[in-house]
Amino acid sequence: MRLHHVQVVCPPGGEDAARRFYADALGMTEVDKPADLVARGGCWFRAYDDSGSVTAELHVGVEDPYAPARKAHPAFVVDGSSAGSGRRLDEVAARLRELGFEVDESQRTTFPGHLRLHTFDAHGNRVEVLQAV
Repeated sequence: MRLHHVQVVCPPGGEDAARRFYADALGMTEVDKPADLVARGGCWFRAYDDSGSVTAELHVGVEDPYAPARKAHPAFVVDGSSAGSGRRLDEVAARLRELGFEVDESQRTTFPGHLRLHTFDAHGNRVEVLQAV
């Protein structure tokens, strides 16, 4: 068994704000939804490795009434070419801050074998980003 995708939700009309977070801040690529699902709204994102293989997929669905996931969350691992330094994680944190997103690094060293941060997408859904050390 392997994980295919994770879904988070946004309020109606929240797709552009989701794009700003998942594509612009996290660097994921938006992909087309299947034609049968487009009318539901939302948007889908993927991350790829250097060979073009999908390494993560996240679907943003529309929910009304909307309530953000403040505890449950996806956790993404960034590649770190200089293991141990956290440079790649720091780059993600800087991009998030530059775009106005909250970054919490208070638990940076609390997950064995990784450095990490927590943030919230444009709709208040919690997201974790890790880098192996």
